[in-house]
Amino acid sequence: MQDYSPYLQFAKDVLKTDFNDINLLVTAFTHRSYVNEHKKTARVHNERLEFLGDAVLELVVTEYLYTTYSEPEGILTNWRSALVRTESIGAAALKHNFEPLLRLSRGEKRGTQRARLQILANSFEAVIGAIYLDQGYEASKQFIERCLLITLAEILETGSWMDPKSHLQELAQSAEGFTPVYKVLEEDGPDHEKTFVIGAFVNNVLRGKGQGPSKQIGQQKAAEEALVYYKSLTDKS
Repeated sequence: MQDYSPYLQFAKDVLKTDFNDINLLVTAFTHRSYVNEHKKTARVHNERLEFLGDAVLELVVTEYLYTTYSEPEGILTNWRSALVRTESIGAAALKHNFEPLLRLSRGEKRGTQRARLQILANSFEAVIGAIYLDQGYEASKQFIERCLLITLAEILETGSWMDPKSHLQELAQSAEGFTPVYKVLEEDGPDHEKTFVIGAFVNNVLRGKGQGPSKQIGQQKAAEEALVYYKSLTDKS
C-alpha cells in the first residue's frame, strides 16, 4: 500500500497547501522507468503532467516579466529562457527537496548527475501541472513565484541570462579592455563528422578551450570555460 505521508508533508511544507487529490502529486514524482519496473502497482507516470506544467510555467513567467519590467521583447525572452531552462528549475527542485520523493527505477537511480537534474526539472514542471489541476492557476502561480521567480535577481546580477559568448565579451572588456577572439586549435575527422577544438583568446592569452561538432559549438564551450576564469577573478576581489 502506498505511503502518502511524505507527499502530504511535502504539500504542507513546500507547496503550502493540502491536496484534494494526493495521487496527482504522487504521479508528478513518478518517472516512466518506475512504472516500467512496477507494472502491477504503478500505472501512470508524470509526462502528461509535465506537459501541462511546462505550459503553465511559461505563462506565469511571461506574465511576470511583462508586468514587472519594461525591457524590449528580446531581453525578456532571454530572461525567461534563463528562468525555465533545465539548470534553473532542476536547481529549484533540489533546493526544495524534491529528490527524496522521486520514484525511479533502480537503473535511473544510478544515472549521471546531468540525467538526474533533467529528471528533477521534469518533476518540477509536473508538480506545477498537479497544482494547477488540483488547486488552480493562482496556486500554481504562487508556487512558481515562491520557488523560482525569486532566483531572477541573481540571474540578472551574474549575467547568466546571456549566451556565453556575449557574457564573456562583457566580462573580458570590463576586466582587460579587450574583446575575445576565437581560433581553431585542432580539427579532426572526415568532412561529414568533424570535431573542432576552439580557443578563446583575450589579449592573445588563451582563457578557455572548447570542443564540438561545429565551430559555433566549440566557441560556446570555449566561452563557458573562459567565464570560469573571469568568475574566479570576481570571487577573489
